Order: sequence, then C-alpha cells, then structure tokens
Amino acid sequence: MITLVIIAVTCIVSIIAFSKREMLSGMLFNAYLVYNHRKIYRLFSHGLIHGSWGHLFFNMLTLYFFGTNTEQWFQAAWGGPLGAVLYVLMYVSAFAVSSLADLRKYRNEPGYNALGASGAVSAVLFASVLFDPMMGIYIYLIPIPIPGFVFAPLYLLYCWWMAKRNRDNIGHSAHFWGAVYGFVFPIIFRPDLIGHFLSHFVN
Repeated sequence: MITLVIIAVTCIVSIIAFSKREMLSGMLFNAYLVYNHRKIYRLFSHGLIHGSWGHLFFNMLTLYFFGTNTEQWFQAAWGGPLGAVLYVLMYVSAFAVSSLADLRKYRNEPGYNALGASGAVSAVLFASVLFDPMMGIYIYLIPIPIPGFVFAPLYLLYCWWMAKRNRDNIGHSAHFWGAVYGFVFPIIFRPDLIGHFLSHFVN
C-alpha cells in the first residue's frame, strides 16, 4: 500500500513538473546550490521529478515490482507500523544518501543538475536482495531470471565502472550508493539480518 502511495505521489508531481519548467528547475538536485547556498531540500525534492515519461515509467515500474515485497518484509521484520515507518524512512533518506558522492564531486559546478528516484529505487531493490537473495531478477534481453545475489555485485560493478567513465547522462554514482545504502539500512536496525542473508548459502 505504501509503495503504491509513493508511486502515485511521484507520478503526480513528475507529470505536473513536465509542463512547469520553473517547478522542475526549483526541485532539481544542484550540488552547487545545496553546498554553497544550503538548499538542502534539493537533496530530497529531486526524487519526485523525472526527465521524461520513459524515465518515470521505468523507475516506478521497478519500484512497483520490488517495493511491494520489500514493504511486506519490513513489516514482517519489525511489525506493521514500525516496519512501515522504517520502509518510508529508507526510501526518503536514500534520495539524500545516494546523492552525497555527487554533492562532494560537483559542489563547485553550478551547471550540474540531477533528477529522478533512481537512487531510492536502487535502495529498495537491494533491500529486497538482502531479504531474499535467491529471488530471480530479469534483465532486458536475458530470458531467464538471475539470482539476486548474482545480480547485486554485477550491478554494483556496472554502476562503478560507468560512473568512472562518466560518458553518459545517467546518475550511476547515485545508483551505486543508493544500492549499498538499501542493503545496509535494514542491517543497522536488525543486525541479525546478516545471518538471515547468509543462511541462504549454508546447508
């Protein structure tokens, strides 16, 4: 239910911002403005806007597939209300945490902007891998599912490599750190989840 609310709110705000450029500009993650002018809200607001219909659709579709299960796992691990609060806290805080590396890197570049929920979506995806490392994940053009524990390191390696190359307009660094954060966040509140994760590999 919470995941559906997040998707609905994100879609509404993103769609409105498509036709209101001033609104879009005011919500972008701009490292220079955050660091030098203390526009801290931009660490979070950029997660509600997207650059295109395709960008919005892909992020929300991924969030729907992995978020609904992750939400249930949070509620099972901590009880309904607390689990729901922690799930929302992880998602919202991932906007900021996934952007910290780019904040440091681009803090003196006024022309750098970023937007989209990808960092938080990556956090949800990797939280789901923590809870169920054996789950199958489908990748485009590959007809068979890849186990989560195999997908995760490949995804991180890809994000790291693409961020290092810096040859496209995709926030690979945010994807990387959002993913790491999503895996670590539940463990901070339930260290025994490490044992739960490892138990899938021990007979």
